[in-house]
Amino acid sequence: MCGRFASYDAYPKLARRLGVVVAEEGPPARYNIPPGTWITGFRQVAHDAQPEQLELWWGYRPKWAKGKAAQPINARVETVATSGYFKYAFARARCIVPADGWFEWLVTDTGKQPHYLTRTDREPIAKAGIYAEREDGSLGCAILTEPARGTAAEVHDRMPLILDDASLEPWLDPDLTDRETIRHVVRHLDGSLFEHWPVSRAVNRPGNDEDAGLINPA
Repeated sequence: MCGRFASYDAYPKLARRLGVVVAEEGPPARYNIPPGTWITGFRQVAHDAQPEQLELWWGYRPKWAKGKAAQPINARVETVATSGYFKYAFARARCIVPADGWFEWLVTDTGKQPHYLTRTDREPIAKAGIYAEREDGSLGCAILTEPARGTAAEVHDRMPLILDDASLEPWLDPDLTDRETIRHVVRHLDGSLFEHWPVSRAVNRPGNDEDAGLINPA
């Protein structure tokens, strides 16, 4: 799954790669971003428009679902295109969430040990997401997950869907709505490009997200 992540260098790098016009000061560096908070993403509202920055509540609940409906933070790639809850957003409201890495917890004899997972080349991670308007008019999102691959599978059986560079443009293209077409043109990043290491259990406190030391090896 993807339940906590870090984003400190990824935002400006991905913004430049996508041609996003951004303010001089981007979002602050955060090293332990939990669900139920505001995160920054990118979307494209028309085929001939430039991608743009948007603020997203990490928790997906379309306004038609009303207040007591589920508010998932993740959507599985296996069902996102066919689920009544997600399929419209998958077809017409896709986004990218920039990250430098994410956290998973490995069960050990001494309890759950957090691990930080990132790219071996330290390039930005482009997480595939979907979004919808919420009851209050804001936008809420879910991050897509898939079966874990490469060394990520050593820590957890799921991982975020991370797009390769050639997939950024088609993933954001709102004119690309057919499920099978999306499947054929969108690719995940090669599983050999990930690594992980154990980190401090201070990560377990979701309010603690300003300390760069949280991603250092324990």
